[in-house]
Amino acid sequence: MNEARSHAPAIDRAAAAALMGPLTDLVIQAGAAILAVNRGAMRIEGKLDGSPVTEADLAADRIIAEGLARLAPDIPALSEERVDLARPPYHGSFFLIDPLDGTKEFVAGRDEFTVNLALVTNGTPLLGIVGAPALGLIWRGLVGQGAERLNTRASSAAKPIHTRAYPGRGAPWVVAVSRSHLDSRSEAFIAERPGAVREILGSAVKFGRVAEGAVDIYPRLAPTSEWDVAAGHAVVTAAGGKITDAQGASLQFGRGGNGFIVPEFIAWGDPSAVA
Repeated sequence: MNEARSHAPAIDRAAAAALMGPLTDLVIQAGAAILAVNRGAMRIEGKLDGSPVTEADLAADRIIAEGLARLAPDIPALSEERVDLARPPYHGSFFLIDPLDGTKEFVAGRDEFTVNLALVTNGTPLLGIVGAPALGLIWRGLVGQGAERLNTRASSAAKPIHTRAYPGRGAPWVVAVSRSHLDSRSEAFIAERPGAVREILGSAVKFGRVAEGAVDIYPRLAPTSEWDVAAGHAVVTAAGGKITDAQGASLQFGRGGNGFIVPEFIAWGDPSAVA
């Protein structure tokens, strides 16, 4: 397996672009494996942090791991389900994967769960794919080249997407809010924007909605994991947005500090609105 190594070549934009199609196929295959699991009869286990893991998580992870080993055997991969194999810090490029983001949504029978796959280069997400198999949607992007949305249930071509400009002073913010993870700091951040319209969503679908211009902003001012953020980070950035911490600074991935935790982030559709 390619998880153990932390030094790998830095993949450039041209090489990443060549991988976009095959990686998208992997995300689609992983999503199909998730949908094939009978939610009513599946096994659900608890991790050390108390979060659930199901056979759907493991099936999707296996498909992605095997696919990446074929497509890019020289590039290390860090997955939520194989984090015990991680050897940080990661230099150059590496894949960062959440094979089933929103397991709580999945277990509850809702459709807002995703497969997240990112290619990180020199600590910054360069390519991201967020697949929502139950919704039939994929958001994907390559920083510097643009982002698009695919409908996996139709034969239509991918649709280019872009974040939207904030309407300006006095206009209400449309804010993506987590259904499963509410925290006081994010609530206070939203309260500072009077009249904000809340869009309650699960998993990395929130990043997709920012990237396609349906939502202005997505604040998460509480700890989460790098694999929850990296793919959406690349998609939103490729679509014209920006991801920062609460002070407006950029995020770094793969350094290994504090167990691959992102202490906080804000996904801004309009970079000029960054506080």
